[in-house]
Amino acid sequence: MHSDPRECINSKVPINFCIFIPEKQLFVQSITDKLNHLFKQWSGAEAESIVPLPPSGSDRRYWRLGCGNHSAIGAWNPVVEENEAFFYFSKHFFEKSLHVPELYGVDPSKKAYLVEDLGNSSLFSLVEKIIPGNDFSEEITALYRKSIRELIRFQVIAGKDLDYSVCYPYPSFDARSILWDLNYFKYYFLKLHVAFHESRLEDDFNTLAGFLNEADANYFMFRDFQSRNIFIRDNQPYFIDYQGGRKGPLQYDVASLLFQVKADLPFKLREELLDYYMAELSSFISIDKAAFKKHYYGFVLMRLLQVLGAYGYRGLIEKKPHFLSSIPFALKNLRWWLSHAGLQLNLPELLPALESLAGLEQYQINETPSTPDKLTVSIKSFSYKNGFPVDLSGNGGGFVFDCRALPNPGREARYRAFNGRDKIIIDYLKDEPEVIAFLNDAEKLVGRSVENYLARGFNNLSVYFGCTGGQHRSVYCAETLATMLMKSYPGVNLVVEHLNI
Repeated sequence: MHSDPRECINSKVPINFCIFIPEKQLFVQSITDKLNHLFKQWSGAEAESIVPLPPSGSDRRYWRLGCGNHSAIGAWNPVVEENEAFFYFSKHFFEKSLHVPELYGVDPSKKAYLVEDLGNSSLFSLVEKIIPGNDFSEEITALYRKSIRELIRFQVIAGKDLDYSVCYPYPSFDARSILWDLNYFKYYFLKLHVAFHESRLEDDFNTLAGFLNEADANYFMFRDFQSRNIFIRDNQPYFIDYQGGRKGPLQYDVASLLFQVKADLPFKLREELLDYYMAELSSFISIDKAAFKKHYYGFVLMRLLQVLGAYGYRGLIEKKPHFLSSIPFALKNLRWWLSHAGLQLNLPELLPALESLAGLEQYQINETPSTPDKLTVSIKSFSYKNGFPVDLSGNGGGFVFDCRALPNPGREARYRAFNGRDKIIIDYLKDEPEVIAFLNDAEKLVGRSVENYLARGFNNLSVYFGCTGGQHRSVYCAETLATMLMKSYPGVNLVVEHLNI
């Protein structure tokens, strides 16, 4: 078998019998071979199964390797310096009896390594099972408290004698790091939605960075301390994804945990857990709780803006559904912060920009309770001037119908103050042959998908109608299709939203 076309050309094997293996497949095979070798060194036997795990937001890739009662997680990361930080942290934390995966083996390249398998049950997976509107159980709240106690041990005990020179990419979280995160937010999220004065915004960023830099930053900062990175085994939390840790302030990690976007903790519980954290922290170090909370709410804002930047890049630019569906929850947190944090800083350009972001209609969370195992058809009208709607279901989108070829009442001044829900516009459009044919075709197409989704047990289907201004034709078509589907499929949950009226 030949993996390189040149080998076929230079060999005596007839070209018809050559099998070409894609370069990417060969590359993955070389990684799994390295991981299997590490697995055999650790367990004494080759892996019977090597299963790829879903990719995360980074370039790291993971596999689960298993043989009999032995199971381990294999990782590959091309950034050696980051891996070296992970190896050092893992050893240091393990020696401090902190709950981290044991490092089983490292390939000589330092790009592949094998670690303890902590299972599949993350704290976030437990939170996800909570039905919206229901209270957090005492069991989950207790796990958050345990995680907070362990966090303090990372920050204070393990951080005391840790060698920060190995941190990647930077040894500390300082004003420069803060400004990088703020500019990440500016370019990948804010600029896509809101107009602002560049120079004045930079002044506000410097003000915020200076304020945050006043906080005591002589502790280990996990950097991404959130429930997705906390695994539950034997009712105890275990922690992963700390390779980006560095010296920094205590408040950042608490803010990351309590304001994790998709965990969507009740705000009252967040405040209770913050008080719990400060009470536990007081048994390790002396703190001024009022000063601590003042900087804490500043770091909550910092973390919110950092994740919005990530959601803008990964979601709006790279079009990854998970990140797109997180944006409404991030803005929900931002709205709470704007009305409750009470941060006494003069930010005349930033704060109005954040108020504008918080009010963006295309990212409003649908508060209509959904029924488990029931199909929800989300129908939205929009203006092409403002771009396509963001699919918030995490499924990547659905039908998009272009209404701009239909007769346009908006061209006549007497209709411009109205929208597609008003009788005068309905009367204008309802008897137009082109509109009738357009909607009949749309119903047939969408209806086929509804029937298919119902048969397969799917939960979400998106349908978008767009026109020039998002006010007349698209609104009428969205409302009319919803009425048609309601008659044909009474068991389906229909949600209609108009983004640009």
